[in-house]
Amino acid sequence: MSARDAIPASGRRRTALAAPWALLLLVVSPDSLAGIDHIWTYDDSGIWARPYQEALEYGVIAFEVGGALWEGGDTRFGRTLWQSIDASVSSGVVAQIMKVGFSRVRPIDSGGDPNLWFKGHGNQSFPSGEVTLVSSVITPIVLEYGHDNPAVYALELLPVYDAIGRMKLQAHWQTDVLAGFALGTGAGWLMHRNPNTPYILNVLPHGFYIGLKKSF
Repeated sequence: MSARDAIPASGRRRTALAAPWALLLLVVSPDSLAGIDHIWTYDDSGIWARPYQEALEYGVIAFEVGGALWEGGDTRFGRTLWQSIDASVSSGVVAQIMKVGFSRVRPIDSGGDPNLWFKGHGNQSFPSGEVTLVSSVITPIVLEYGHDNPAVYALELLPVYDAIGRMKLQAHWQTDVLAGFALGTGAGWLMHRNPNTPYILNVLPHGFYIGLKKSF
């Protein structure tokens, strides 16, 4: 019997659930900041240009909302997309609260100092809202279909791309994007594993559950 098999399934689930939040605690601890956060050379060209990052942001929103409305909640794919909506909405609210609460100065305005926290005045560097969004949308899809088709794991490249792009634009520190990834992934894991989800779909009229493709 392997060490993994010796751990009950419930224990493995708790460990997997704790991992993103453990990462979040790590990146906000003072000791972890030393040597991690630094400004990258500004680059707004090629694939790192801001319009491409915005296209990704709006694209994932259109994909999850459009796909969920089309599929409804009585198909495997539709239910998964509604879980993505639950994850993106909940993690987005938490991310915005954290942004205002921590009020961290963005790299481009910091003069090179990553330790400018609680400065108010619209400083909202921590965590990265866009990385949170992308991570929260793809996580339920990866968890649902990754076992059947390992190519689905390639979706994890999307938040990686967005994280690099945000740092190249000096919009976020390294710990900002790590926290955004942890927050989005954790929310996606929760929504996918909870049998009571999708929450938003459950409060909408039954027509949303059927989906547009069956309504015509």
